[in-house]
Parts: sequence; structure tokens; C-alpha cells
Amino acid sequence: MLSVSEGTMATPTDSRPAAASGLFALGGDRPVHRLGYGSMQLTGPGVWGDPKDPDEAVRVLRRAVELGVTLIDTADSYGPFVSEQLIKRALHPYADDLVIATKAGLSRPGPGVWRPLGRPEYLRQQLELSLRNLGLESIDLYQLHRIDPQVPLADQVGELTLLQQEGKIRHIGLSQVTVDQLAAARKLATIVSVQNLYNLTTRDAESVLDYAEANDIAFIPWFPIATGELAKRGGPVDTIADAHDATPAQVALAWLLRRSPVILPIPGTSSVAHLEENVAAAGITLGDDEFATLSGATAPAGETTGRRFRLPKLGH
Repeated sequence: MLSVSEGTMATPTDSRPAAASGLFALGGDRPVHRLGYGSMQLTGPGVWGDPKDPDEAVRVLRRAVELGVTLIDTADSYGPFVSEQLIKRALHPYADDLVIATKAGLSRPGPGVWRPLGRPEYLRQQLELSLRNLGLESIDLYQLHRIDPQVPLADQVGELTLLQQEGKIRHIGLSQVTVDQLAAARKLATIVSVQNLYNLTTRDAESVLDYAEANDIAFIPWFPIATGELAKRGGPVDTIADAHDATPAQVALAWLLRRSPVILPIPGTSSVAHLEENVAAAGITLGDDEFATLSGATAPAGETTGRRFRLPKLGH
């Protein structure tokens, strides 16, 4: 497989700073710049309905591509379908190097409500709707948003495999899984990515990351920017941010990029200014001591997602 660890590096430019994050080839054949963009915040409150400013959402998406972002992550449940429709409005027809990754497996009966639903017929229905909403004939990376405990894993992954064989999916990914679940799914299909909650203050998925790195599987941390008490004045994130004339969020992203060559952070935002700040993190190089300090830092007990944004129990 082609990955950043094999020497495939992009050359950053002032106009495409995301290239400084390097390349990772999803499934060995779909290279993307490692610093991507997550589109969950391009919706209304509760990840429901249209955003307050749809035109700004379009500007964010177009600016992301201008900055060199080549991986945009979305899901049918964001809106529902609002995020996918905005991506099509902003970016279709898509650039050849742009990968749109989407997900299915959560139903949305209302704002802030997420329910696993992995019946094969539902996954097929949602895939067809995503193809229509994104304006695609095949989706480069289709991810099972959650494993439905009421449906055999073989039925869920098996349906995605059938869709792959039909040419409607290029690669299959999973989200919020354990090592055992990932290993079991790999007996049923080729899994090229896993998307779990992981950041400076929440590292419960460390074993999943290690497994992904050992098997050249992309690890896409959702909610990658979390600093919390680590960023308080005089704390490790704050001190390192000052040394680089950077923000705590940029330091958190720089740490993820250095933590493993298979990590593909997808910070999300509904603001062009915040997007530009996030992408600039690709150009920050942490020293060995700085990386060790951040890696050894731990968040206070009970702190998992920082201060600014509390995630719904099942949503990302």
C-alpha cells in the first residue's frame, strides 16, 4: 500500500497549505492530503436542518479545496442529507483528487437524536440516496457509521461488500469500533479506514490506532480538536502554542499529524476564518520534546471533549 510512511509526501505551497500534512493513500490507490475536513457543523442546531448561513457553508467548502484539502468527510445523517447536498452545491463537478467520504448506519428521527440502524436494506437505500445527493456514481469511501448490535455484523458488512461489487462503493470503512470488531469485519471485507473519537484529551482508542497503523488502515479521528484544561494558561498546550505563535487547536492538530502516519484529522467548522486556521496547522512541526510533553500530558478525570462543544452520544 502507498502511505506517507513510504515516502509519498506532497510539496506544500502557499496556496495549498494542507499539502504540508503529507499524503496517505486510502486502500492503496486513493491518495489524499492527511489533513481533511469534517462537514458535520454545516447543518442546523442538533445537526438537524439547514445551517443559519448556507452561503457561508458553500464558501467554507470551496475554500477548503482551495487550501489543498482533498478529503471531505460527511454522512447521510448530517441534516439529514443537508451536508451532502451542500457539498454537491459547492463542489460538483468534483476535482479529480477530491475524495468525498460519507457514512450510513444511524437514523435521525429528530434533532440531536441518533439511533443505530444497520439492516441491509436500509444501508442500500441510504447509499442510493447519498449517491443522488452527492451527484456521484460511486463513493470513494463509504463508512458504516455504527455497528447495529441488533443486526449480525456479517449482514451489515456483507451488504456494503455487495454494493462494492456493484461498483457503487470503492472502499469500505468503519466508525467507532473496537479492535475485535475491526478484526472481525476484516474477515468479511477489506476495511481501509476506521473513524473513532480520539484527540489530546481522549485517547481511549489508542489500541485501535495501533492496530490501524500495524495494518496500514487509515485512522480518522472524529472531534480531533480538544484541549480543555491542557490549554489553560501555563499548561503544556498553551506553552507550546506560544512557542510556535499558534493556537491551542493548531497544536492539537499538529500533535495528531505527528502521532501516527495513518492519522487523517478532519476538523470541522462553519467559518472560513476558522477553517484557514485549522489548515495552517499542517505547517507546524513539533519538536521531539514538545511531542513527548503533549503525549505524556493527561486530561483531568471526566474531561473527554473539551469545553466548547459537547457531542451527542452517537453523533459525529
